[in-house]
Amino acid sequence: MAEGRKIIAENRKARFDYFIEDTYECGIALEGTEVKSFKNGNISFPDSFAEIINGEVWVKNLHISEYPFSSIFNHDPDRPKKLLLHREEIKKITRKVEEKGYTLVPIQFYLKDGKVKASLGVCKGKKQYDKRATIKSRDIDRELQREFRNTGR
Repeated sequence: MAEGRKIIAENRKARFDYFIEDTYECGIALEGTEVKSFKNGNISFPDSFAEIINGEVWVKNLHISEYPFSSIFNHDPDRPKKLLLHREEIKKITRKVEEKGYTLVPIQFYLKDGKVKASLGVCKGKKQYDKRATIKSRDIDRELQREFRNTGR
């Protein structure tokens, strides 16, 4: 069976603000109507992060809007969600995050074979000059692509 993967949301700002050292695929423990809202793409996570509490990984500031077609028993949109990882992966991540300057940032949310998954990145923050260098290299690449396109005509 082919691996079905549909990207629901991507945190492009994280790629600009952080150097992504390592990524981990993890599941998310969701309740009832959260899954339907998630599949509809009704999520927001501009400044979300993950932290390790008592050997468990929790993602904070992830807003999943209420499902409009549900009954009165809807979910809390801003509750912390538990990420599902293997114990060895959590230990490895914990050692890395305890170093200075590293943080856990959700990079991508997607459906894989009908299950909601998250791509969690172990990231180190960029300085202002690093961000300027990223912008400059992106502009140079864009100019080169434009030159190649125009020379073929």
